Amino acid sequence: MLPVVALVGRPNVGKSTLFNVLTRSREALVADLPGVTRDRHYGVCRLGDAPFVLVDTGGLSGDEDGLDGLTARQVRLAIEEADAVVFLVDGRDGLVAQDHAILDELRRTGKPMLLAVNKTDGLDESVAMADFAALGFADMLPLAAAHSRGTDVLLKALQPLLPEYVEPDEEENDDSIRVAILGRPNAGKSTLVNRLLGEERVIVSDVAGTTRDSIRVALERDGRKYTLIDTAGVRRRARIEEAVEKFSVIKTLQAIAAAQVCVVMVDARENLADQDLTLIGHVLDEGRALVIAVNKWDDMEAYDREQCQRALDRRLEFVGWAKRVFISALHGSGLRELMRAVNRAHASANYTMTSSQLTRTLEKAYEGYQPPLVRGHAPKLRYAHPGGHNPPTVVIHGTRTKHIAPAYRRYLENTFRKRYRLEGTPIRIEFRDSENPYAGRRNELTESQKRKRQRMIRNAKRRKH
Repeated sequence: MLPVVALVGRPNVGKSTLFNVLTRSREALVADLPGVTRDRHYGVCRLGDAPFVLVDTGGLSGDEDGLDGLTARQVRLAIEEADAVVFLVDGRDGLVAQDHAILDELRRTGKPMLLAVNKTDGLDESVAMADFAALGFADMLPLAAAHSRGTDVLLKALQPLLPEYVEPDEEENDDSIRVAILGRPNAGKSTLVNRLLGEERVIVSDVAGTTRDSIRVALERDGRKYTLIDTAGVRRRARIEEAVEKFSVIKTLQAIAAAQVCVVMVDARENLADQDLTLIGHVLDEGRALVIAVNKWDDMEAYDREQCQRALDRRLEFVGWAKRVFISALHGSGLRELMRAVNRAHASANYTMTSSQLTRTLEKAYEGYQPPLVRGHAPKLRYAHPGGHNPPTVVIHGTRTKHIAPAYRRYLENTFRKRYRLEGTPIRIEFRDSENPYAGRRNELTESQKRKRQRMIRNAKRRKH
């Protein structure tokens, strides 16, 4: 296993910025506001002699109530699993009492530790570092994470503190299914992730908008590997006020693009909102497999359940192919069926079809129901071949295909879906007109044909006179 290094410090000292620099990514959300990061965020740093896992944590504010207390719990879990800790302080703010409290807690863990003084750009390093001499570290490392200065020295200092990493014989097998958990704020996304993992991996709170970043977590269940992506809840644009929340929405859209299967969580006790439909629309735009998870289904009366199902049937008719699973993320009911639906959707999205199979299916569909006439002529559909997967794409060649009605396109989609038993994935159909070999030949006359045509015109004029 890779060694683990945790970044720990007060809020807004630059932990997420340093995380992005060391992992060469933009996975961690960065803003000039304290308390942006709340959950643990993992990445792999490969800049030094040996790779290691880097954990970005939320800031320790000293408050143990509410979200700050939940954030502190996540930080302590990260420290517990780490092989070494980088204690990050702010060189511009200087040494504060809160730094002393964090250092006392870190020393009680007995973990190997480095002190990194961040934001020293534009400052006299000797003056900025002198303030932290009272902490008792033999070596202090100056950093300017925003400008990637000092990171090479930090990596060299970390290597002796980490256990020796042995390169595995086999290459890393990235065969996990990437599953994005989507929904409005407080729909139960983080609760579902924690329930599937069997631990408090992400913060759960009744406060809407607790999750701000997209958190990736590995999961192995029933012999299959998954990568769960817990995303921030997406509200209507008119209600998004904080800049951080706007970035969270962008992260959610990026998670949809990176996922293979999207699970959209709907609160059964609330009406299906337009924002839920907007999220599903984003999933369809990206062509991702889709599963609808109706959460908080427990303790509902029979009449309320019936009304909920009717509303879902009415408003989700345009994604009738998506499996609907009724679950309780809090109590764990329905999760087995949910993961089965995810597996089926993933298998359908990556189903391999051959040209001969598609052409035979197309011929039967064309014989059973031909497209409407266009200017007295029926469009001809000649053959089909696969154009890709995730989502499955069928390319159909024929004539006058530009005039095929959307209803006939849906008829073909349903035909292919039924024939190959594709569940939980959209199907894309692309029409391509075959080239007319005689197109443009009308104006391409030889010189003899032109002279003959001119003689015929002159003779016709003479006969008139």
